[in-house]
This record gives sequence, structure tokens and C-alpha cells, in this order.
Amino acid sequence: MKRLLTAALFAAMMSGTALADTTLKLVEVITSPERTETLKSIVGKFEAANPGTKVEIISLPWGEAFQKFATMVSAGEIPDVMEMPDTWLSLYANNGMLESLEPYLSKWEHTTSLTGRALELGRDVNDTAYMLPYGFYLRAMFYNKKLLEEAGVGEPPKTMDEFAEAAKKVSALPGKSGYCLRGGPGGLNGWMMFGATMAGDNKFFNEDGTSTMNSEGWVKGLTWLIDLYKNGYAPKDSVNWGFNEIVAGFYSGTCAFLDQDPDALIAIAERMKAEDYGIMTMPKGPDGKTFPTIGFAGWSMMAASENKDLSWKLIEQLEGPEGNVEWNKRTGALPVHTSAEKDPFYASEQFKGWFAELEDKDAVPTVMPTYLEEFAFFKDSLVIQTSQKALLGEITPQELADQWADYLTKAQQKHLAKK
Repeated sequence: MKRLLTAALFAAMMSGTALADTTLKLVEVITSPERTETLKSIVGKFEAANPGTKVEIISLPWGEAFQKFATMVSAGEIPDVMEMPDTWLSLYANNGMLESLEPYLSKWEHTTSLTGRALELGRDVNDTAYMLPYGFYLRAMFYNKKLLEEAGVGEPPKTMDEFAEAAKKVSALPGKSGYCLRGGPGGLNGWMMFGATMAGDNKFFNEDGTSTMNSEGWVKGLTWLIDLYKNGYAPKDSVNWGFNEIVAGFYSGTCAFLDQDPDALIAIAERMKAEDYGIMTMPKGPDGKTFPTIGFAGWSMMAASENKDLSWKLIEQLEGPEGNVEWNKRTGALPVHTSAEKDPFYASEQFKGWFAELEDKDAVPTVMPTYLEEFAFFKDSLVIQTSQKALLGEITPQELADQWADYLTKAQQKHLAKK
């Protein structure tokens, strides 16, 4: 009996030692100094609640994150938990690299407080929760009130034609431009929104799987955006701009318009007075409709993790009501828990533009075809290279549309063949 007790005590001591040596790796890919500090704060609470467990945070700059993470995975440097953009979910889930969160969600006390949309989008691949969204990103249009007044624009533009005219007037001011164009990393949303708005439809594919991207309406939308740049209504170097550059372009007063999600408020609210800018519904097309994109991101557990239960505990800390609200107040996304609607922060003036857009029946939130395994490469590589060529006049809008349509048609038809 004494030997059994000694063995049990030794096992318990060894277990404690193992726990003390446990390090979880967490990768964040939509990064900024503010986001990383907030992440460290939430992770710190997790470490305090789980003595002996440490979390190593690996921050990848968003503009290079897709390639850098793919390189990490190829080298076998696979984390336990990672921040999963909607556009990457299908790629990694369909390749068996993500762990299903369904067994954990079935027992989690906060699953019932998640919005239906959160669970629906998290189960985008094979109706299985390979990711738990932490928030939603809905595009709306920021506008600089002072610049519009200086340019003689009486009120914020409501249509695409009015928008182009307002951008023209602002661009006539010395050193100013109308639109903060995102021609570099992450620029796909603008192309999709303006393309769909001119087409009057956000349908990406026909029933046979062929892409609508090179249809007359979509080509008009792509041409509209290219012409905006070629006419000088966006800064010349915006052909290379990513998130940080467009946001800085807006709060510095370089350009009057910026289409972005609520996360842009973080930097803008710190540098501009609330009365100097507004947020409005995206401009509407010829048929009176607009199609702002709605995206999401969340946390996933890698299937290769050797500490799955502990990894889920970390996700619990990040995704629980307290952690989720703390995170989204700093990232600007709309939270996934229904209880967050009661938080005074989301009842503030700054969010009225997004809620007004959500209530507008002619503003149709658009989810891009992120379910396609090939979509991540399309968004983060092909689109950037080809759209920059179109902006610089190296290919025509029709050639741009044809290249996108060809790629997406093959991806969609491959997807349909699996069903």
C-alpha cells in the first residue's frame, strides 16, 4: 500500500512538472500593436488561471501573413491555436489541419449565448465548427466632413455617381485626394463591393459554376474603380496601400473617403475629433442597391496540437463574453455574444453608421465565396498582382475580369464536383 501511495505521489509530481513545462503556441495574423497588447492581456488572464502554462504569441504582419504562415506549416512549425481569417478557413479545414470544435461547443456554457450568425459562419466548411468567430467586419464608408466642406460638397454622396463627383472635387484641392484606395494587400473587398454594386447583384456564380466576374455589370464596376485611380481621384502610391496606409491616409486628411470595417475606428478615433468625420452606408449603384462585404475572423485549434484540451481552454478565455468584448473593443469588430448588445460601448455614436447600414434593406451584406479551398490564394496573391496591373494600365478591366472569372470558375466547378 505504501508503494502504491508513493507511486501515486510521484505520478502527481511528474504531472505537475509536465504542466509546468507546457507551452502553447498562438499565432495572430491580423496584427497591430493595439491588438497584440489586448491579446497579451487576455492571454495573461488565461496563464494566471492555469498555473505553469505559458502561451507563446507569434505575430505575423497581415500583409505577409498568408505566405509566412504557409511557410511555417510546411516547416512543421504548427501552433496550437491560431487566428483564422474567413478566407483561409476552407483551405486549412479541407486539408485536415484543423480540429473540430463541435465536442467542446456541445459542453461549453456560453455556446447558447452566441449569435446564430457566429455558429453558422464558424461551420462554413462541412457544417462543422473548425473555427469559432470572434467578430464580424462590415464595410461602411468613412467621410471627412472638413474636406467635403472645403471642396464644396454639400452632403455625403449616396450614389456611385455622386461619390465619383465628390472624389473629383476633393482631388482638385492641393495635396488632397478623394478616395483612400487599397491597391495592395487586403484590397479585394473594394473590388467586390463596387463590382457587385454596378452589376446590381452579388451573385458570384451561375448554376453551372461559371463565374459572373466577367459579366457586363461586374466589368463596369471594376472599370469604375480603375478609372477613379487613373483620373487621379486616389493617391498615386495607393496602388500599393494596405490597411495601415489607407487608415493613415484618412486620419491624416490626405483623402476624404475610406471604406472600412469598424476596426479602423481604433486608429481614427485616437487621431480625429468625432465631429470631423462621419460613417455612412456604402454608395448605391444604378439600381439603388449596394453590397457591402461582411467578413469574420476567429480562433481555430490545429489538429496537430498535442495539448487540445488546454488549447480549448485558451479559446474559451478568448471567446468567453468577457474576453470577447475586451478583444472586440480594441479590434473594432462586432462581438459574437448576444449579451454584448447591452454594452454602452456599442450604443455609442461611432457605431450608428454600421447599424444604419444593417437596417437599410437596399444595403445587402455580402459574404465572399470563402468556402472555396482556392480562395485564400485568390485573395492574397492573384488579386493583388492582377489588380495592380489593371490600375497601372498594363491590362484592361476586361482582361482583369477574365482572369478572375477563369480562376474562380475552375475553383467553383471543382467544389461542385465534390458534392
